[in-house]
Amino acid sequence: MMMRGLSLSSDFYCRTLRALRALGLGFLLVLLQACATNAPMSSADPRDPWENMNRQVTGFNDAVDAMALKPLAQTYAQVVPGLVRTGVRNFFGNLGDVWSLVNNAAQFKLRATGDSAVRVGMNTFLGLGGLFDVATDFGIDKHKADFGLTLGHWGVPQGPYLVLPLLGPSTVRDAVALPVDMQGDLSRQSASSKKRDATLALKLTDTRENLLKIVDAVKEASLDPYTFTRDAYLQKRRNDLYDGNPPLERNLDDPEDDLGR
Repeated sequence: MMMRGLSLSSDFYCRTLRALRALGLGFLLVLLQACATNAPMSSADPRDPWENMNRQVTGFNDAVDAMALKPLAQTYAQVVPGLVRTGVRNFFGNLGDVWSLVNNAAQFKLRATGDSAVRVGMNTFLGLGGLFDVATDFGIDKHKADFGLTLGHWGVPQGPYLVLPLLGPSTVRDAVALPVDMQGDLSRQSASSKKRDATLALKLTDTRENLLKIVDAVKEASLDPYTFTRDAYLQKRRNDLYDGNPPLERNLDDPEDDLGR
């Protein structure tokens, strides 16, 4: 009876997930059509010329989060033991290291490629398929990389800031890279659509549970959570692109500032 209940719950969540994805895509198409027919959107920040649209998508995402994702993550945190949640997070992290390995190699980052390869090998064989993060215990650094960073490494500009339905903060470059990242995500490589949806549901739930305290803290401490999230995302992506050591940016408002780019 318990297995049957879990199966029914999984099927229900997968159907809900597909419905949310369809709703999110429809919402984005409506907004894009509005952009095409209305006057251009303006923003005080040149990195975010579509701020009006992005704020609307953020509002949609917040509504979906409050209605479904956050309550599910809270239930997950209460019901599933911490050791099991850590194992789930380590498992998905190990799969992510495989894609990071590919992208670090594509960027010719030899140390990051080597560390990623060692991490995958150690965590897969010594960490019981990635359930235990043995590599971190041995001091092997994690070097997260994706196709968006690979494009940036080879000179593709990031483009304007963009908030995606359900997926959240992004840029035009990261959004273009997203289909490739999805194909490179080993958690999505299953012949069964039900298994893919169930795995994605677990991954999203785990990710949202890990952000419960952070998201609440941002909303409570920030006068404008939207701008805080945007600035934090763009800064993190820039730091990731330059391995934590980005060049100084030029202040466009100061004609005497000729530092960096």
